[in-house]
Order: sequence, then C-alpha cells, then structure tokens
Amino acid sequence: MADRPLPQSIRQFVINRANGCCEYCVSQEKFSPDPFSIEHILPKSKGGTNIAENLAFSCQGCNGHKHTATQAIDPINGDRTSLFNPRIHQWPEHFAWDQNCSVVLGKTAIGRATVERLRLNRPGVVNLRRVLRQLDRHPP
Repeated sequence: MADRPLPQSIRQFVINRANGCCEYCVSQEKFSPDPFSIEHILPKSKGGTNIAENLAFSCQGCNGHKHTATQAIDPINGDRTSLFNPRIHQWPEHFAWDQNCSVVLGKTAIGRATVERLRLNRPGVVNLRRVLRQLDRHPP
C-alpha cells in the first residue's frame, strides 16, 4: 500500500512552526536554490508516523545526511548519542554560532553528533551564511 502524501494543512503547519528555516542547520528556505522538505524525525522505517510532532522542516542537505539515522557518534567522547530532535530539544541548548555566525558549533554531545552526522557546516551553507550575515539577514 502506497503512502499518502501529507495534507497541505500539515505541511504548512510544519513550515510555519519552523519559520521557513531548516530546523537543523537554520538555513532559510527563501535563500536556498533547492526546495526544502518535511522530514520524519523518527523515520517511518523505524516506526515513525506522519503526526506533526514527528515532522521537521529540513533543507535537502540535512535531510539527505540524516537519512534514517536517529543516533550518531559524539566526536569528542566517542559515545553514541541521540541526534538533535527539534520537537524535544532547544537549538540554543545544543548549538551556538562561531564569532562570525557562519559555523554551527555543537555545545553538547547531541549537538556535536548532529553537527557531524548532518554536516551542518557544509561549505556551500557556510558561504551562504557569510554572505547573508554581511547583508544582515543571518542568523534569521
């Protein structure tokens, strides 16, 4: 049985809740050359559902690197830890910006593992953040 597409009302709710930004790397959809998607925090292959509490607004880079992962290795202590979950975690508790607001820094094991697994500091994203910062458009 094929999955039904998400209703437009749920899609719009998720986008609005995220203020049009990727809930992982904070990229702004309006400045992205690629469309964003609604991703399952707990993948459907692991029992996740289409309820709003399991959905996040995500850029293609973060969505692709996360894929079906829910855990990753903290590069500092080597322990396996949960990835950042925008429904239960607060971004400022786990991440910070560097002094130029172009690089995401992991403050906790969850933050560090997420930075690495989702590659939150991909070169194109960092460059876009630098340009948007000069235009006073980043962070959003």
